[in-house]
Amino acid sequence: MATTSLRAVTHRLTTTPVQQLPPIASFLATSLSDCGELLSAPQNQKTGKSDSDNAVQIHKLKTRLGSLLQDRSFEGRWTGVVLVKATVEAGQWEVLRGCEPLVRSLIGILAKPDPVTTKKMCIITLTRIFHLTYQYPTLVREITTPSLPGFITSILNLVSVKPSSEPIRKLRPSTPFLEIVLHVILELIARHPTTFRPFSAQIHSLLQAIIGSTSPTYPEPVVELAQRLFISLHNCAPKNTAGDEWRNATLLTISSIHRTSDYVFRSIIEQWESVDPNLRQAAAPQDYTQEVGDDGPDPLGLSGWRGIHSGVDRILVLLRLLSTFFSTPTASAVSIPVGQILDLTSRLTSVIVPKESGDVQANSQISREERESLWTELPRIHAACMKLLLGAMNALETGTMSVAQTILEQATWVFRAEKFSRQVRVSMYDLVRSLLPIVGPSMTKQNVSSLTDLFRTCCVDLLPSADDTNPSAGSSTDAKGKSKANQVTVNADSFLNSGKQGRQVKQGPSFPELKRAASELLPVILTYVPTELLVPSLRGEIDRTIILAANKNAMLSSVLSPHPAVRGRGAGSSIIPFLARAYADEMEVESLIKPRMPVLMSTPDINGNVAVDEDEDEDEDMSGSAYQQTTQSTGFLRTSPPPAAPALSTQTASVETSQAPAPSPSLNKRVYEEPTPQAPVAQPTEKKEDAQVKRARFEKDTTAAPTQPSLEKESPATSTGTPAIPVEQSSVTTASAPQPVQTATSFPKSVPATTPNVKASAAGEAEESDDEMPTLNMEPDTDDDEEMDG
Repeated sequence: MATTSLRAVTHRLTTTPVQQLPPIASFLATSLSDCGELLSAPQNQKTGKSDSDNAVQIHKLKTRLGSLLQDRSFEGRWTGVVLVKATVEAGQWEVLRGCEPLVRSLIGILAKPDPVTTKKMCIITLTRIFHLTYQYPTLVREITTPSLPGFITSILNLVSVKPSSEPIRKLRPSTPFLEIVLHVILELIARHPTTFRPFSAQIHSLLQAIIGSTSPTYPEPVVELAQRLFISLHNCAPKNTAGDEWRNATLLTISSIHRTSDYVFRSIIEQWESVDPNLRQAAAPQDYTQEVGDDGPDPLGLSGWRGIHSGVDRILVLLRLLSTFFSTPTASAVSIPVGQILDLTSRLTSVIVPKESGDVQANSQISREERESLWTELPRIHAACMKLLLGAMNALETGTMSVAQTILEQATWVFRAEKFSRQVRVSMYDLVRSLLPIVGPSMTKQNVSSLTDLFRTCCVDLLPSADDTNPSAGSSTDAKGKSKANQVTVNADSFLNSGKQGRQVKQGPSFPELKRAASELLPVILTYVPTELLVPSLRGEIDRTIILAANKNAMLSSVLSPHPAVRGRGAGSSIIPFLARAYADEMEVESLIKPRMPVLMSTPDINGNVAVDEDEDEDEDMSGSAYQQTTQSTGFLRTSPPPAAPALSTQTASVETSQAPAPSPSLNKRVYEEPTPQAPVAQPTEKKEDAQVKRARFEKDTTAAPTQPSLEKESPATSTGTPAIPVEQSSVTTASAPQPVQTATSFPKSVPATTPNVKASAAGEAEESDDEMPTLNMEPDTDDDEEMDG
């Protein structure tokens, strides 16, 4: 089938006019991918006639692809680019080793006035070829290394212009290739850093223009790619200096943020003092009569900006760049300046939105409008600070143990002042969710109390807001004392729903990012915060919230971390019923509710042998033999106790109750009533009659039930009896009554039996019991003997 497909593809390529090839290019590319077995087969192993035919078809295909790449029409070159990519991916090494002419033709297309789609597809095809050759050092030396410099120059020319006398480049306005070019350079620079080293200055100049742009000229994905590529440029550093380049870039970014903050925070007098002696120097003098701004360039080489909004945008871009340093892979081990980063966040979080005008020391030389503009921009800065600290937490994990408390204090300081901002709440929830697994188990009551407001706000964000539509009694009372002019302001629409539900959910907008952050925080609170430190009211509010929000993970965490019982209060209630009702089909809930498997009495060892308890085996043998003897001789054995005990005669009930007491989990030596030895056999004493008063319930239905229960209605599977062993006659048995055989009740192995001392009356049964089962010593204690003697 592959041979037929390959022949059909070559036939269509050679017979179809070039202008008609683009509509069928996708079909031909799919057919070539199905011929991968033929295209990737080594040429020296093709010895048969069919193999030689396949080799001819492959040669025709490669020749036709080369001619299409050099075709004069746009349609031919576009089809050639698409089919070259499909052929290279299907043939792998066999096609790659001869694709150097194809690579040169593809690079040449980038300089021709082809459509944007053709050039983008050409860039993608060349990048794919360079990726596939990376695992073959010979192909890298023969194809990638000679071709990559020309490719870099061609793609840079698509997005920028290089003056002949300067080593930098200037971006073209509104170029459609910027995003794909940044993608390609970012993918290739880590694998070929030496080849990119001569172009690092040119690339750096382009990235400075993108990152330093204050107006929304470039979309957000392009700015993010530029930030990642800016950090990846440290790969092009000379040998053993990549780590130093990374650290220098980090410090320059921090310095740029400090410089921008000097201008943005000029309307207030900061109470912050840096721990870095270099930053303690007085800031550069500013002209307070001019609009706030920086003429640039800053320490990172970025251009200037004007206006408080542009300055805040610059701070946000640099904070995101600093966060990207933690998430971008590095070529070698690097040293992270954690102290300088915390010093920066301490400065940015020390300026918060004041509740009153007197809470902040204002700069009298700056207008009130600029200061109020700063208050509106502060939540954006603080949300970016929380994301920066979150990036450091995710990168260092337990390495931030020593500074986790400092981070938590900075975060809570901001949250108390700016929890009205949705951005601040989202970033705070994410940061605390990463902090609690590290510092949660070691938190004190004071630490948990400082986070109580955050936990309650998290619960509020998960639930829809409610509006009380009914007028309250207080408002109606107040309305009586007002004039008619004031009464017309009462909302008449509120009386329309007076007969409906008191509280009505508002139909407000939903914020999925806020819901996501809050729902992910609650399980972490219940898992890592000590439960005894959460006040009962807060724990109850959290439980109610996760029930109403149907948060499965949080409900599981609540069940697994119950609130401990406190002296003076009852044990806390569990929310397992709500969990089982909401997620009855979930495997986690099923395993939580039914955790036990059937008990395995005996399990095979490594050799496949089953370990059997010899004592238990002997007991089972004796039980079986004694059961048969008892049923044949007496027929008195009760096999399955019914719900209500059957009525027996007075004499039979007395024998059973006196000789076979019911098992009890907690055994007491006073349970068994020893008959008085001085009493005659036929006449029970007064003392014994008194002892049998508790068993009077057996005499109620004496006439309704037979003295001998039928064994046909009983099931041996539910039998509670054990071997019948003859014992001494009871003193309460009359002379005319038959002599039944004592039946000892069977007890589990874990509970000792309290059966009286057994004496053999039949020779066969006595011999069997003496050999197989040890005699149970159930004589009353010395205390009983002393009481009776007395």
